[in-house]
Amino acid sequence: MNDLTHHRTIQEAQPVEIDCRDGVRLGGHLWRAESPKAAGTIVVNPATGVLARYYHRYARFLVRHGFDVLTYDYRGIGLSRPASLRSSGYRWRDWGECDFDAALRLAQQQGRGDRLMVVGHSIGGFLPGLAEGAGAINRMLTVGAQYAWWGDYASRQRLSLLLKWHVAMPMLTAMYGYFPGRRLGWLEDLPAGVAHEWSFRGPRFERSHPRAARQTVLDSMSAVRAPILAVTVSDDEFATEPAIRRTLGYYTGAERTAVMLQPSDYGRDSIGHFSLFHESHAAGFWLDTLLWLRDGRNPWPRHVIPIQPFTKPRGAG
Repeated sequence: MNDLTHHRTIQEAQPVEIDCRDGVRLGGHLWRAESPKAAGTIVVNPATGVLARYYHRYARFLVRHGFDVLTYDYRGIGLSRPASLRSSGYRWRDWGECDFDAALRLAQQQGRGDRLMVVGHSIGGFLPGLAEGAGAINRMLTVGAQYAWWGDYASRQRLSLLLKWHVAMPMLTAMYGYFPGRRLGWLEDLPAGVAHEWSFRGPRFERSHPRAARQTVLDSMSAVRAPILAVTVSDDEFATEPAIRRTLGYYTGAERTAVMLQPSDYGRDSIGHFSLFHESHAAGFWLDTLLWLRDGRNPWPRHVIPIQPFTKPRGAG
């Protein structure tokens, strides 16, 4: 096989449809490693309002290194967008309870290798704890994982982010019946339920659920047993140290490690919330992630930060 043929082999992916238990059907892609037995299967969870195709270059990178990979769009986004968002009724929590849970089941059925792993970006690192099947996960890598409570935003950008996502977004959502993010250049369009959960989220995630369901949410999060390596960077305006600690505080049943990287670690002036999945990081950050995904080794031991004080959320009242 010449280099061009090999390149074509790893670039191609199989389109898949993912059936959720509530009848919603999602669109995604299954990427196969060339080897007969994969090093494991990885589900990639996107950030809010980010198309799955943004992560396709990273998926190809993982395939070249022996992994099977499943990428997919949450309901209301990209390949999983209905004809009309106005009447969809989709919520943020559905992305974890239904969408990720269905993606995980498909990965178990179609993936190869002995390990099932998750790479979760932003909200994608929080959603696994909401899925009934999360006990099957063997390892998690989260990047900038948080659920966007405004009080955790970086202090210098907090006011502007508060006005953008917690004032303008709900107002526009009320006007249009969905959040018209694409026409504004503010990520993708979002279902109203997703936009409102983001806009009105408080410091306690479970309190966005009905009172009777809050303990169930806490129990679901704490039932995850997969080791978690949570990565953020110092100039991430969303995934600040308090936001990372707050998120990891729900995963009380898992071995958790958090690291805070600096842009200078990769010769950059800035990185922010999104660019670690840009192809320019293939020879740096992407290579480093293989140590964790393959071997369970933290590539950044000198950058570990404490996860206190948000390690044990109190009761669901």
